[in-house]
Amino acid sequence: MKLVLFDLDNTLLSGDSDFEWAQFLIERGVLDREVYEARNQAFYDQYKAGTLDIHEFLDFQLKPLSRHPRAQLDTWHAQFMQEKILPIINRKARELVDRQLREADLLAIITATNSFVTTPIAREFRVEHLIATEPEQNGGEFSGKVAGIPCFREGKITRLDAWLKQRGASWAGVKESWFYSDSLNDLPLLERVSNPVAVDPDPTLQAHAEKRGWPIISLR
Repeated sequence: MKLVLFDLDNTLLSGDSDFEWAQFLIERGVLDREVYEARNQAFYDQYKAGTLDIHEFLDFQLKPLSRHPRAQLDTWHAQFMQEKILPIINRKARELVDRQLREADLLAIITATNSFVTTPIAREFRVEHLIATEPEQNGGEFSGKVAGIPCFREGKITRLDAWLKQRGASWAGVKESWFYSDSLNDLPLLERVSNPVAVDPDPTLQAHAEKRGWPIISLR
């Protein structure tokens, strides 16, 4: 089986959907700019530096979901897709995904960003399978908490193994595996696959990829 995995933010997207979602809510006055903008930037900087406390960040990112009805959130998200996401999806990313959809036996986007934000983005790429951090829901509304293990760093491997098991598969049955990512935070999963690919990588991943002889590509 050929398994192909894509990171999303700053890989398939020329930007970060987590960061942009918070900025979108700030711009609409849903979140207080003075309170949230500096924290949003600080968390983003920590992520890029590899120092992010994922649980602290998820508390920041998921709490706003619990304060509004799902219908309102979905309306905002449709606007968010048009204003923030479609402009950061470029032709090269679409072409790469389309090619791998034809060639792979199984393909998924695997991302630390929560599934509320990312499900419509995966749909835009025509990718059926999404492995993402899951926000807890009660009766279809968000609680503001995370459900299960965040899909971040080593958690991506744990979530991937669980996803394969749910499909009646296992890592032992994967003969050829690919993972495309930009981030040092994805080194655990990049080290696991047979074909790691650094995409517009951050400096740490760039140095690691050069040392290991991994392919380095740009989708920008």
